[in-house]
Amino acid sequence: MLKIIKLKVNGKVNEISIDDRESLTDTLRNRLGLTSVKKGCEAGECGACTILLDGKTINSCIYLTVWAEGKDIITVEGLATENNDFLHPIQKAFVEEAAVQCGFCTPGLILTTLELMNTGKKYTREETREAISGHLCRCTGYENILNALDKIVGPEKS
Repeated sequence: MLKIIKLKVNGKVNEISIDDRESLTDTLRNRLGLTSVKKGCEAGECGACTILLDGKTINSCIYLTVWAEGKDIITVEGLATENNDFLHPIQKAFVEEAAVQCGFCTPGLILTTLELMNTGKKYTREETREAISGHLCRCTGYENILNALDKIVGPEKS
């Protein structure tokens, strides 16, 4: 059954007609063109579909779009500046540490890092390793990703 809902995505309210069984991943990718949200396992296991929903990371492939009405959704596209002239500090750290290769897992990892950054806490390497445990990366071996996280949320270096 089709339903018209309003979704706030990356600060913009969108009124869309959806099937009430549609996943948030499908809505974000297919209806709103936000291709940073990837389809991976479609079972909430790989992290490719990670978004921020009211400031918390979720796997959007197992979350129905109708559940997101009235909530604040952020995708990697929402990190862009108005004129796209510079990278967000997290994106910059990922580039500097060569924590990107194919890029499939990168958007979800960046949003997980943003969630951690927004807590204001500094995390140990073991804590960041645990925080990204729901993300599968086949290219980097995770060390460069963890190095990027250290730059953003890691303990202060003396």
